[in-house]
Amino acid sequence: MMKLGAFLLVPGYHVASWRHPGARADGGLDFGHYRDLVRTAERAKFDMFFVADGVGIRTPYNDAEELSRWGRFLQFDPVALLSALAVSTERIGLAATASTTYNEPFHLARKFASIDHLSAGRAAWNVVTSVTDAEARNFNRDAQPDHGDRYHRAREFMEVVTGLWDSWEDDAFVYDKDGGRFFHPEKLHVLGHRGEHFAVRGPLNVARPPQGYPVLIQAGASVDGQDFAARWAEVVFTASQTLDEGRAFYRAIREQVADHGRDPDQVKVMPGVLPVVGRTRAEAEDKYAALQELVDPVVGYGLLTQLLGDVDISGSDVDGPLPELPPTQGSTSRQQLVYDKARREGLSIKQLYQSVSGGRGHRVVIGTPQEIADALEEWFTGGAADGFNVMPPVLPDGLTDFAELVVPELQRRGLFRTEYEGPTLRDNLGLDRPAHGAAARLSAAAGLSPG
Repeated sequence: MMKLGAFLLVPGYHVASWRHPGARADGGLDFGHYRDLVRTAERAKFDMFFVADGVGIRTPYNDAEELSRWGRFLQFDPVALLSALAVSTERIGLAATASTTYNEPFHLARKFASIDHLSAGRAAWNVVTSVTDAEARNFNRDAQPDHGDRYHRAREFMEVVTGLWDSWEDDAFVYDKDGGRFFHPEKLHVLGHRGEHFAVRGPLNVARPPQGYPVLIQAGASVDGQDFAARWAEVVFTASQTLDEGRAFYRAIREQVADHGRDPDQVKVMPGVLPVVGRTRAEAEDKYAALQELVDPVVGYGLLTQLLGDVDISGSDVDGPLPELPPTQGSTSRQQLVYDKARREGLSIKQLYQSVSGGRGHRVVIGTPQEIADALEEWFTGGAADGFNVMPPVLPDGLTDFAELVVPELQRRGLFRTEYEGPTLRDNLGLDRPAHGAAARLSAAAGLSPG
């Protein structure tokens, strides 16, 4: 069955969403709004809800006036939000972004283990290394570490986190009041890690998560990002514009997963897609055109700069082509994707920023429920995706339209579930529960453990 994630970036994924008459511009700080959105996704049997995050205002701006034009940067800490949503939902998976560059392994191991317990096995962690200097400046740095250095730290970070999740065997705690024994001593495993970046003794003061490990998600498509995903990820979020690009990425990541000694079927590839749904195609096109008219030129140009890895193109003619780009310490894969789109479609800089204002590098699909379902089915059955990370352009209506119009069409075609397969996120994604010590054994076999 097709897998579906609900990427609920309040008030919507489109860069001008906050200005739309139907959007909740203040929704990023309204828990009730998030709760209603996630319950809508749960009623539609989405696999998971996903919240992106950055540790700072990652929007590029020169002054307060420019920042005021962007909007949509206020949101809760995602881990705190998932804790509240865990007790407000029953079956949908709860995924949050957290950075390996600006956290310590013990903190994140404890937080995500706690959410997995609070949700009875529905937690997922989107592992990122962060991509902006704005975040670095909130953590005692003038600029972010080099791309390769961030991934080098991330690899050791994952060794420590999974080791901490394995501090206790699944049946370690017996709570034997009569015998005076809280746990079986032989089922405690003290990590004792000492590596290049971290010295962490352990053990974790939370029992092993219900899922063994929370589901691990990764979204980097650079060479380092793909290698990291192939070693650790169980869900891979990606951005592809064409079916051929999607198929190529899908084949490549599965080959790399196998090279790391893992089962490729235990990794789900879910490209992002921004669906604009109308009861007629004309209605859908009108919806998208209305959003495009709301794009502030300052915001559009700033967004393009950000997607290009903060490369300064201010000296270029806005009505001319995108110039050749230097390397970036930001997202190298997204820079290449946007650059390729400009060249492939012959877009000027102005046309390019207008084009990426909706999907920001992700595929935009506009049409009727049947046409949206056709587009998803083509990729799903054509070897380009195991499912999709659905990015509603405006909330709540974009999610409601997809849930009430597109999901029933996918179900009618036998492509998507009508009931959840089980109580945990792993059950519903079709992912095995890792045995105790599985990550350490795989790393040791590859000679990768730094501890």
